[in-house]
Amino acid sequence: MKVLMIFDQTQAGLGGKESADLALGGKMIAMGSCNMFEKQVKDAGGKIIGTLYCGNGTFMNDPETVSKKFAAMAKKIQPDVVICGPCFNYGEYGIMAAKTALTIQEHTNIPAFAIMSQECETAIADYKDKVYILKMPKKGGTGLNQALSNMVTLAKRLVNKEDVSAFVKEHGY
Repeated sequence: MKVLMIFDQTQAGLGGKESADLALGGKMIAMGSCNMFEKQVKDAGGKIIGTLYCGNGTFMNDPETVSKKFAAMAKKIQPDVVICGPCFNYGEYGIMAAKTALTIQEHTNIPAFAIMSQECETAIADYKDKVYILKMPKKGGTGLNQALSNMVTLAKRLVNKEDVSAFVKEHGY
C-alpha cells in the first residue's frame, strides 16, 4: 500500500500561522507529522511514499487551482491511496483536506479521504456527503492513537476495494 499524504504548513513541519503563504510543494519522503503514524502504516503493510503540502492561506486564496494541482501531482506519483490530514482542529486545513480529497476522487482513480476533529465544522458540513471524513480529537485531545489507527484501517480497506460504508458510519461524520 503506497500512501501519499497531504498536509498544511504546520503538519508538514514547515511553519505555523506565520507560514500560511507557503507555496504548494512536495517531497518524496514521509515528513512532518508522519512520525505520529508511520509505524502504523508500515505495520499495515504500507509505506508513505511522499508528502504534498501547501500553506492554508495559499490554498484559501485559490482552492480550485490548488486542489487541481494536488490532484495532478497525485496522479503523477500514483499512490494507492491519498490521506488528507490529520487536520486536528485547524479549520482552514480541514477545508483544504476535504476539498482536495474530493478533487482527487473527481480527477483520478485514486481513493482519497480526510480526517479532522469536529471543530472543523465548515469542512464537515460542506463535504461529509461527498467524501469520507474520519473523526479525530482536536489537538491535545484524547483518542488520537485510535483515530490514527482508524485512518490507516480505512486507507487499507480502500486500497483493497472493500466495502467501507459501515466502518465510515462508525468512525466518520
